[in-house]
Amino acid sequence: MKPKIFIDGEHGTTGLQIRALLAERGDLEIISIPAERRKETAARAEFLNTADIAILCLPDDAAKESVSLITNDTTKVIDASTAHRVAEGWAYGFAEMDRDQAKTIASAKRIANPGCWPQGPIATLRPLVTAGLLPADFPITVNGISGYSGGGRPMIEDYVAKGEDASEFLPYGLTLQHKHVPELRAYAKLSHDPIMQPAVGNFAQGMITVVPLQLGGLDHVPSGAELHAAIADHFAAIKDGVVEVAPYAHLERMPEIDPEVYNDTNRMKVYVFANDKRAQALLLAVYDNLGKGASGAAVQNMDLMLGT
Repeated sequence: MKPKIFIDGEHGTTGLQIRALLAERGDLEIISIPAERRKETAARAEFLNTADIAILCLPDDAAKESVSLITNDTTKVIDASTAHRVAEGWAYGFAEMDRDQAKTIASAKRIANPGCWPQGPIATLRPLVTAGLLPADFPITVNGISGYSGGGRPMIEDYVAKGEDASEFLPYGLTLQHKHVPELRAYAKLSHDPIMQPAVGNFAQGMITVVPLQLGGLDHVPSGAELHAAIADHFAAIKDGVVEVAPYAHLERMPEIDPEVYNDTNRMKVYVFANDKRAQALLLAVYDNLGKGASGAAVQNMDLMLGT
């Protein structure tokens, strides 16, 4: 019997992407609420309790409601909202975060799918904190740029309508209360909140995250090569991972560092750049905000839970 997959919120940006990724999967049965019953809570409860895996592509409050509607002990859940990312009893769905994280996801009944913005910084910072090259209280700033699809349907419609007149670089999160800060702090192993300063570009999808490091105040100032080795060693130990570490290089620019280069894939590529004389470094990650950053990660986690 094929596993039944229910996407609660299948008509939103992430839900549509997941449907597209699963469209050719003959090993699954995708179940959907009939259009005429879509607004019925009873219908949602019925389908949630019928599914082997429910993928929630909903606002936070609606995602919490969906979880409360599950009355059996068999339906597994992948929540793509922010609601459960640091909640007790939920496994974090970044399979390459630790050597055993894929096993943790595979055996869990509740998975919090990561946000797009934290994954790149977690991928670069967590190995360094674990290796003792950065202290947990190191002051961290994250910046970068993402495609406008990360803002959901209203932002997509706004950018499409404005076309070439849309902003090429639109900073946001200027209140310093970005919703992804709690998960970034928790899973990068930081002891206090980092500063997140994201921006949206006039392109549909893809992203680059950047973590600049001022290393001069540390008792032991790690070289760029040491930083790179710690990150490379971390991901080399991850079986079947989709995160690649670029060779360590001293270059002024690299054309391959393009926010759209991994669009429509689940890949991530990490870069380390440094100036050892200045005791400064940059940690970069390139990936698709709708792929590894959202729907692609959800499908990866689903496959782990199904053992496929």
